[in-house]
Amino acid sequence: MGSPHELLVVGAGPAGMAAAWRAAQNGLRVCVVDDNPAAGGQIWRGGPPEAQVWFERIRSVDVEVVNGARVFEQLCPGTLLAETTSGVCEVNYKSLVLATGARERFLPFPGWTLPNVMGAGGLQALVKTGLPIEGKRVVVAGSGPLLLAVAAYLRGRGANVLLIAEQAPSMQLARFAVGLFRKRSQAFELKRQLKSVPYRSGCWVSEAHGTEKLEGVTLARGEKRWQLECDYLACGFHLVPNVELAELLGCEVVSGQVKVDSFQQTTVSNVYSAGETTGIGGLDLSLVEGEIAGLVAAGKHDAARELFTVRATQRKFADLLNRTFALRGELKHLSTPQTIVCRCEDVTLERLQRHNSWRAAKLQTRCGMGPCQGRVCGGAVEFLFGWRAESVRPPILPVKIDSLIRK
Repeated sequence: MGSPHELLVVGAGPAGMAAAWRAAQNGLRVCVVDDNPAAGGQIWRGGPPEAQVWFERIRSVDVEVVNGARVFEQLCPGTLLAETTSGVCEVNYKSLVLATGARERFLPFPGWTLPNVMGAGGLQALVKTGLPIEGKRVVVAGSGPLLLAVAAYLRGRGANVLLIAEQAPSMQLARFAVGLFRKRSQAFELKRQLKSVPYRSGCWVSEAHGTEKLEGVTLARGEKRWQLECDYLACGFHLVPNVELAELLGCEVVSGQVKVDSFQQTTVSNVYSAGETTGIGGLDLSLVEGEIAGLVAAGKHDAARELFTVRATQRKFADLLNRTFALRGELKHLSTPQTIVCRCEDVTLERLQRHNSWRAAKLQTRCGMGPCQGRVCGGAVEFLFGWRAESVRPPILPVKIDSLIRK
């Protein structure tokens, strides 16, 4: 894209938008690239009312936003390659903010590969883009605040939400509720919208049933088991940071999160990271981290320091969030030996149990080598076996063969 941008932001979600706004506000020439057709990321997909203030801020400054650009490789330091509808382009930069967000964690259980078993956020995204949901019976299950947001959205679009099954125990949820009250979170509004929908803590889906598509689920709560007929299962077990691009650039990643200093600087010079890439912490933490990264990239360190207290408060909430929704051990035993773990390559749990590392499993079974490049099975095997990906190689996202040839 021509001469180097003073600041390139990868990711147009809340963190990326906040970074771009702050940097442009302070005189930098900023470009934001994102692989979605419009800015906002998953959380602000479709431009909800609460996001309008940030869209207005981006429009008020000189920021170039390039949608439909999928960054898949680093050509050399300071140059990334992105696939667009018109081909591969080189994106040059002097400084870089990584705001690549997070994805849902999926855990395998019998029947989870049936049609209409979807990620919670995935089903929400499909409905936002036109999937008819009115009158459909939906079970929302897994873990994390996203379950409430998805259930409320689907119900608002006419879905018959039968149940919200949260695997976290009630005592942990009670402590989290106190934190929400102090934070004045929108979660209370979501609960109000869902007051007639059963909410079960310490509850999870143990099996999905159906022939050609989902017909029902088996739910577990302690020793109790029961079945529920449904048309859709929206199921996700909290979130996993998207750190593949950071790893490709040589940034240090610790415990699945990009390591940053107090100014959101990674271990690579002039490369910053903000939002869920540095740890799952929610919308408000993503915004303030993005603002700090944008200010520092513009050389406004004193202004960035003024936001440290806000960030510290949000990080305390993030710690509470992750303690509350930590996954229980029982979920490790949902799969049978024949349950598929790697959907791309049809690798079963039984085959993975013969190996002692991610590398060995990839070499012998091709687990993690399909189109998703381990984005689905990677989070599962990390939880099931404690394995972490040992290397990241380009392309970090699926692209056309032609894009690889023309790079």
